Amino acid sequence: MTDSFRITLAQLNPTVGDLTGNAAKARAVWETAKAQGSDLVALPEMFIAGYNAQDLVMKPAFHRAALAEVEALAAACAEGPALAIGGPLAEDGKLYNAYFICKGGRIVSRQLKHNLPNETVFDEVRIFDSGPLGGPYAVGNTRIGSPICEDAWHPDVAETLEESGAEFLLVPNGSPYYRNKFDTRLNHMVARVVETGLPLIYLNMVGGQDDQVFDGGSFGLNPGGELAFKRPAFDEDVHQITLTRGPEGWRIAPDEVVAHPDEWEQDYRVMVQSLRDYMAKTGFRKVLLGMSGGVDSALVCTIAADALGADNVRAVMLPSEYTSPESLEDAKACAESLGVRYDFLPISGPRAAVTEALAPLFEGTEEGLTEENIQSRLRGLLLMALSNKFGEMLLTTGNKSEVAVGYATIYGDMSGGYNPIKDLYKTRVFETCRWRNANHRPWMRAPEGVVIPERIITKPPSAELREDQKDSDSLPDYPELDAILDILVDRDGSIADCVAAGFEREVARKVEHLIYISEYKRFQSAPGARLTKGAFWLDRRYPIVNRWRDPS
Repeated sequence: MTDSFRITLAQLNPTVGDLTGNAAKARAVWETAKAQGSDLVALPEMFIAGYNAQDLVMKPAFHRAALAEVEALAAACAEGPALAIGGPLAEDGKLYNAYFICKGGRIVSRQLKHNLPNETVFDEVRIFDSGPLGGPYAVGNTRIGSPICEDAWHPDVAETLEESGAEFLLVPNGSPYYRNKFDTRLNHMVARVVETGLPLIYLNMVGGQDDQVFDGGSFGLNPGGELAFKRPAFDEDVHQITLTRGPEGWRIAPDEVVAHPDEWEQDYRVMVQSLRDYMAKTGFRKVLLGMSGGVDSALVCTIAADALGADNVRAVMLPSEYTSPESLEDAKACAESLGVRYDFLPISGPRAAVTEALAPLFEGTEEGLTEENIQSRLRGLLLMALSNKFGEMLLTTGNKSEVAVGYATIYGDMSGGYNPIKDLYKTRVFETCRWRNANHRPWMRAPEGVVIPERIITKPPSAELREDQKDSDSLPDYPELDAILDILVDRDGSIADCVAAGFEREVARKVEHLIYISEYKRFQSAPGARLTKGAFWLDRRYPIVNRWRDPS
């Protein structure tokens, strides 16, 4: 009887749709594991296809090609350790989220996902069929159970595997980040270990896909819930672990427990990683953004420089007569501290031309919001012209507070391809700027130190579209606004909940109204990094036409 079992865990970053590239990554890890004498090489859920591939997986040509890639990989990895890899499987008119076990040149077993997530960013019920409850698979004389991701968040699959002879659990995951999610994962996995009495290995992928970032942090638990090892968050990581068998069964040999960063660093890493992978996986190399001298554009510029390097970032100041001297100074100072390209492009000439063109039709009307928005839309037009000319993707810079209440101009400052701070409330924008000024990590490509001038963080926020304008002229102060938004958006609460928390009913009603009437803007907005379970993309889907208001 074998007394030890070695598994190479491949916490890797796949690309959705890059079947050949994902297979090559798996093959490279397998070659390394073979040289190290591993018994099994494990890759995450749906690795061959990339995750979350959404409706692409339902396309017959795609899922047939994915299976063919797994079969070719199995044939290429015939002599050496077994290979476990996730991918789609179509069979008997059904489509499954499967985990393939390859050995001896072929697929020898497959596990089928039973519990399909149908909340937040997941729509697996409409994409996949639920697989039957099944038993473990054998690698040599060792029997392994693999609940696939969501299957390990419920007791039924793990209990069935234990009852049918599994000796330990290996859980392949495509589990995306939201703030403090690791503790939630750990609690669920401890429950499975307590219920089954089996060791459990949790393997998660890393990398960005659209709005989501998979944050790795793979770990192992021994019976009783003792943490045997923990791998890094966010980084690709290939690591061999060893299980040993004694009188009481298998146990994971103690290994390194890598400390994970706090939530401020994790949020910032997600914003950087999401932009870095979005660019790399879509083929863009450079970005540009409008640099206003305000805190949002300063933070987005810093994220971009950290993600891509300063040489790949262009900041453009587009001043009008309402742009303050302080904003001009602050925008330039921030761009110079980061080392990004800084361009100066006044909008006074184009604005005068538009004003003249519209004058006959606007005769007899008063100036107001329309004229303010013309400035924003001119900036969007000029930035998109630069984007088209130089192949640089335009970043939008609206924070979650603005996105929530529509304090942004559609086809103006909302123009662009990606928004790194879309799920970051304004109050957290300020604190994130302070955090970045005080911290630097090896994965950041911009300079260390105070890269965002203090005055940008401390001055009152303003869109500077009219004389002496302040955000607080139109909105509650951001601490109050963000607290109300947290109740209404992130916690899906009511007006009564806002009142119970100490806010005025009419202020809460105004905020709720702004949220609902701004849905059409969000529907057309750029994707952005997901930091919470209340992100404006797939987590929260409301109708554009909606007459309901909370009567409480």
